[in-house]
Amino acid sequence: MRVAYLVNQYPKVSHTFIRREIAALERQGASVLRFAVRGWDAEVVDPDDQAERGRTHYLLQSGVAQLLIATLAQALAAPGRFFAALALALRMARRADRPWPFHLIYLAEACALVRELQRQGGAEQLHAHFGTNSAEVVMLAHALGGPPFSFTVHGPEEFDKPQFLGLAEKIKRANGVVAISAYGRSQLWRWAALADWPKVHVVHCGLEASFFGDAAAPPSAAPRLVCVGRLCEQKGQLLLVDAAAQLAAEGLNFELVLAGDGEMRPEVEAAIRRHGLGDRVRITGWISSAQVRDELIAARALVLPSFAEGLPVVIMEAMAVGRPVLSTYVAGIPELVRDGVEGWLFEAGSPEAAARAMRACLAATPETLGAMGAAGRARVLARHQVDTEATKLLGAWRDAHAAAGGAA
Repeated sequence: MRVAYLVNQYPKVSHTFIRREIAALERQGASVLRFAVRGWDAEVVDPDDQAERGRTHYLLQSGVAQLLIATLAQALAAPGRFFAALALALRMARRADRPWPFHLIYLAEACALVRELQRQGGAEQLHAHFGTNSAEVVMLAHALGGPPFSFTVHGPEEFDKPQFLGLAEKIKRANGVVAISAYGRSQLWRWAALADWPKVHVVHCGLEASFFGDAAAPPSAAPRLVCVGRLCEQKGQLLLVDAAAQLAAEGLNFELVLAGDGEMRPEVEAAIRRHGLGDRVRITGWISSAQVRDELIAARALVLPSFAEGLPVVIMEAMAVGRPVLSTYVAGIPELVRDGVEGWLFEAGSPEAAARAMRACLAATPETLGAMGAAGRARVLARHQVDTEATKLLGAWRDAHAAAGGAA
């Protein structure tokens, strides 16, 4: 099968799971064309991401003039399809959180995508990651005469504003939709017509065999906890700093590593200074996938006090190397992490609950940490191997093509 992937920005440090999925599809024999709207000039620290950038075609890289040329070419070549796609773009703008000019830009990007696909020999399936603007672009590309399309929904953004994103319309027109957890599928079913429910498949994000290694790392004796993720509201790092302040006031010995960067870094740094935690809390900035693995192994456990999520890949990564997970009862997290088995789950939005889980982890014996780590590794091996998940994805596409009478 020849597949074309579209991502809004690719490669990106937080999109390693997409790179893994593409590589797994290629190991299964699929041919994957990479497209992105932007990302050719972004800072990339991972060597694998740097290699991916060279394989990716960027729709905006050639400038506005090329977008206009592609749009005019599509309008002249197939005016009926073009004006049907234009009407769809304007309909998507009616209740959208972005005004109509953005949707005309998405149409122009779809024209450029269709033109480049034709130049590269075409594809049997278009697939977008995230149900936001990238899903609209592939939907419009299909309306212009491009291949059938599907998209993966991660959350939480799509679940926060499904009507503004036209999620029901995208599901209706797609030949398949991917949710990364059972929770995600349930949220898509809320907005999909009953007839479209069978289109929604659960395909987990996965890890490559190399990430698991030969065995789990032995429990770390260091009183170090690591939080991996973009510094933003939904990840809850400000709450984590408050929880750390409670532990420091009790005289507990610990170190907290915040691995990542993001728009809330100034606020997080200010909170660290306000609580006098400069000697206990460290921010790494953006780091590579290999460095994330090193930070997880060096820590006693992963702590992720998220307010909203899909199902964080870093939880899978922590479990793969044998580290317990401290996280919240939100979205798909309880599907993977069971309280008292693979780690500790606590209430979202409560510094006291986060501090309680951190305190329990810091006090846990090596035997307890080892048992939790072993349980987590076994669970993620059973549920999140990327080659297994890629097989599911290919199977869903082939079934959709067979049902439509196509060949794949």
